[in-house]
Amino acid sequence: MHDETAALVARLLAQRWLPRDDVQARKALLDEGFREELDRRLASVGLELREHPYSAYISVAVARSSERQVFGGSDSWISNTLQLDRDAIALLVVLWALIVLPKRQRQVERQQAETDASQTLMFAEAKPISRDPALSPVVAERTLLADFGDRLGGKTRVNFNLGLLARHGFIVRRKGELAEGPILDLVFDYERTARRILDGALGDLLAGLVPSRSDDDNDEPLYDEADDLEDSEVTSDV
Repeated sequence: MHDETAALVARLLAQRWLPRDDVQARKALLDEGFREELDRRLASVGLELREHPYSAYISVAVARSSERQVFGGSDSWISNTLQLDRDAIALLVVLWALIVLPKRQRQVERQQAETDASQTLMFAEAKPISRDPALSPVVAERTLLADFGDRLGGKTRVNFNLGLLARHGFIVRRKGELAEGPILDLVFDYERTARRILDGALGDLLAGLVPSRSDDDNDEPLYDEADDLEDSEVTSDV
């Protein structure tokens, strides 16, 4: 008998991410019974489904209940499961802030605009959250190096780490430009990480680089806490 739950788990482990419109992925997101069984299977091996309504992909991650065993299992707490060095993690945080934060703002603004427009219609239907790739900004490698190269190990080191992040699916490199990869929007918990970035020291560095938000937010600083980068946990892959 075909075990569809087992098949989906195997695909997530082997392929590392799946688009939301994949047949089995959609079933996991929409079928309550199927999702409960999927969550149970993943939890039994210390994993959890990583998905976000604003992300176009789903993946798996180390479950929060298993983080201490996985990340604290050696002599010191490790920051990720991909053997990424500290400067690679710092680069990943910067790219997440430059790409995902403004993308999310655009998604929220578009959703609000569509909601406002539908209020004038008597039988308007709720619009799905837009995951249009065009909403994600593209970062020029040359600009990234000019703004952050000296803080992230220099041109050679940044170029090496960009290659690593691209191979892991966090970014896509195209002719000197960096675009969002399948799991960039899943690598950090947005609700926990966004505020730390927006309210921390990295915000001062990003203030002139991230597209501006609403006028009401102009005086609100943007993140970093560079010392906290070593504590960031990259858990979207196992």
